[in-house]
Order: sequence, then structure tokens, then C-alpha cells
Amino acid sequence: MTKRTRNPQPTRPDSTSRGSTGAHPVAGRTRLREPQRPRSPLERYRGLLLGIGVAAIVVVVGGVLFLGASSTAYACTTVLQPAAPATASPGQTPLLGQVTRDLGRNHVQTGSSVTYEFCPPTSGSHFNASRLGPIPALFYGQNDTTVPEGWIHNLEHGAMVVLYRCPEGCGADAQTALGALQQQLPASPLCGYPPGTNVVVTRFDQLPTPYAAVVWGRVFFLDTLDVGAITTFYGQAADRAPEPQCQQAVPGYTPSPGPSGSPAASASPAPSASPAPTAAP
Repeated sequence: MTKRTRNPQPTRPDSTSRGSTGAHPVAGRTRLREPQRPRSPLERYRGLLLGIGVAAIVVVVGGVLFLGASSTAYACTTVLQPAAPATASPGQTPLLGQVTRDLGRNHVQTGSSVTYEFCPPTSGSHFNASRLGPIPALFYGQNDTTVPEGWIHNLEHGAMVVLYRCPEGCGADAQTALGALQQQLPASPLCGYPPGTNVVVTRFDQLPTPYAAVVWGRVFFLDTLDVGAITTFYGQAADRAPEPQCQQAVPGYTPSPGPSGSPAASASPAPSASPAPTAAP
């Protein structure tokens, strides 16, 4: 009896062992990488350069802010020194103070810083803006801030400026005396402005003496606050300036006679004294 043998089932190829084409992949084949491009110096040091740039910006901005905060409103090439008193002719009252060189009278932009040939300046470049130049005719205490660019414009119109320095003028007694000075002075000699309306009293530390009275082109240095001497100086020198505020102060002015034969011209109205500006730190 003959045995039947079953036909063996055909073996299916393993689909996982074939590639996309059905062929087996080559053993050990690796994927080749493209060669890398070398980085430029800018790419390698990008972080460092950015840090340096930021630091430079910080330094520049900080420097600008520092210079703006520390810059002065004016400068003095030198501090003027007292000169020997002038000799008067026999029978004449000597003129107090000393004549100074004319530094001009240009207008400069508000906020500009001017370098004066000498301090205290008795002329020179100045502001031309309401309340900034001329400044109100007031007493300015030790913590109030004024600058020559402001009160030089007062001088240009014939005013007198009384300056004081610290520490001599900043004690309680000195401040009280300085605050009362304006009302102790008479009316201005030529224009007849009432007491206190044509005089500025303010702190100014660039002085060779504790006090000084200044008019246009003339300065009177004082070791003490001598009200009598300041009054004499005021009568001799005030109201006389390049831009006088009344006809009587114009050189060569001759008043026309009034109906009774007396001069008919009257004094111009006194400049108004506005409230003091807010003190700067």
C-alpha cells in the first residue's frame, strides 16, 4: 500500500525582510552625512559681540545723562578782584566801586550756558524771556536759584543786583538783613522807581568778598552788608544802562518845563515785582 505525502505549503517570503522593491537590504549600509560648513567669526562670537554692544549703549546713555545733570548753568574764566578806590576831584564825592570791561549784551537761547570772562559779570550775554531774564526784582534766599544769564538783563535796564555768597550771607541773621535791604533803599535816582522794585538780591558764590553790589559796567565789593554804602552806590550808578527804562536815564536828556516852570516829565512806572519762580534743586 502506497503512502500519500502531502505537498508542503509554499513558504511565504517575510515581508519585513524586504525593501520597498522586495529585495533584501544590503547589510551594514550607513547613511552618509553632508560635510558641515565652518562657522564664520561673526557666528562664533555673536553672543559676545551682542553683550559688548549692549554694554556700550549703556555707557553712552549713562554718560550723556551724567553730563546733563552735572553741567553748570554758567562758568567763570576768572574771579574779578577788588581794585584800589578811584581818586575823586577836590570837592566831589568819590564814585564807589570799580569800572569793568564791557562783555557785550547778546541774547542767548534760554537754558544756554555762558562762560563769562570774569565773575561777577556786570554785562554779557543773557536770556530774553518772561521771568527768566529780566528776573523779578525780589530777594532770593540761599536755596533759590538764579543765574547771571537772568539778572544781567536786569542790569541792562538799569537795575542794581546785590550779591551775597555763602557761608557769610547764609546765616539766619544775614538772610534777615538781606531780605530787608530792598525796602531800606530809596527810590531809584533817575527813574524814581519805588524802593524794592529796581533791585535784585540773590546768592552768587563766585565772589572775592562776602557781598557785592552790581550795576551795568560797575561793581562795588563789600566785606560787610553796609546798607549806607550800598545806598550811596545805588544813587550814583543805578538807572544808567544801555537800555534805560525812563527818559530821565537817557544820556543828555533835558526835561521840558511844565506850566509852572518846573520839569514836567514824570518818572516811568516802576517795573512790577512778580512772585519768585520756583527754586531749582
